[in-house]
Amino acid sequence: MTKLDTQLVHGPAVNDNCTGAVTTPIYKATTFEYPEIGAPVTYDYSRSGNPTRQAVENQLATLEGGQRAFTFASGMAAIHAALAIFKADDHLIVGDQIYGGTFRLLYQFFARWGLEITAVDTRDPQAIEAAIQDNTKAIYFEPVTNPLLQVTSVRQVAAIAKQHGLLTIVDNTFLSPYFLKPLELGADLVIHSATKYLAGHSELSAGAVIVNDPRLADRVYFVQNALGGILSPEGANELARGIKTLGIRLDRQIENLVEVVKFLETRPEVQRVYYPGLPGHEGYEELRQEAKGAGAVLSFELSGAVDSVAFVNGLRLFTRAVSLGAVESLVELPSKMSHAELTSEEQLAAGIKPGLIRLAIGIEDVTDLIEDLAQALDQAELVTAKGSVEDDQTTAIN
Repeated sequence: MTKLDTQLVHGPAVNDNCTGAVTTPIYKATTFEYPEIGAPVTYDYSRSGNPTRQAVENQLATLEGGQRAFTFASGMAAIHAALAIFKADDHLIVGDQIYGGTFRLLYQFFARWGLEITAVDTRDPQAIEAAIQDNTKAIYFEPVTNPLLQVTSVRQVAAIAKQHGLLTIVDNTFLSPYFLKPLELGADLVIHSATKYLAGHSELSAGAVIVNDPRLADRVYFVQNALGGILSPEGANELARGIKTLGIRLDRQIENLVEVVKFLETRPEVQRVYYPGLPGHEGYEELRQEAKGAGAVLSFELSGAVDSVAFVNGLRLFTRAVSLGAVESLVELPSKMSHAELTSEEQLAAGIKPGLIRLAIGIEDVTDLIEDLAQALDQAELVTAKGSVEDDQTTAIN
């Protein structure tokens, strides 16, 4: 069997191209001809199936080791499709550190349908067992969470799920099939925000669901076809192009990340670094049993003596933006950006401190990235020191 790096470049062929084109053509047709009434056809209407979309779906199924894959117009559309296979009064166990958009979809949308939800720390098998009810249908979690990068064992959760006849649903966005293949560890559905590492260039919104059971695949396909949140032919082509460079992008991003972590650990302003891909970091031993890497996102906490807003605003190469997985390096301050809708009490309960910073490492020259971090830390210290002096002067005057 061909190796993963080769599979990234050589996806399954469509086999209906008569021109000899090296890449799959973009089939923009919305409808397809019936040779004659009653004749079997592969495609009839583009919402139901499209050759360009089918090609990248076949490739994703191969990469994840699944039976079938389905692509959507966004990661949230993919998550919606995966959850829409359940019905009112079904109960789901979900990780307590899931993506905020997933949390919103569950608690503000599917809860209105009567879907019941219990959030637990999926790292704790006893907590999962205690949450199982007679109407529980699935366990949904992220193997590496955002932004604290907590690690949950896919194999462990899947074993509990199978023991109780439940489905295991894994959001594999952070790691991608380059590092982790949840289906091989016992999961039933894998979800991706393909906007992130799979597409990899901050120019495409896409999502994917991959399954390893034909009957389950039929349920997901019904939702994809019925709701119609499909990936366009142009989007499918861009996703296929991004997948080709997934390996070399991640290799470079990890090289950069390791050097960034080394630098951060030398700075007195940094209290703690969160990254389970390196020895000595929380979650490392658990993750290395199942994954080949931890992805290219890290978080760290600044000491209370450093102005975190000044630090983030002072960065010149790191773009202040949410998302991750692209070629450019991004920075975000969760308390003010991705988790700003939470109260300060809710943020602290979730481990989101005011000084928590998240970096998504890109493919730039790492010496430039480190210089940028260094100058921003220096500037933030000056801002903090100036503020302390002014506070002292104000106190003395009063």
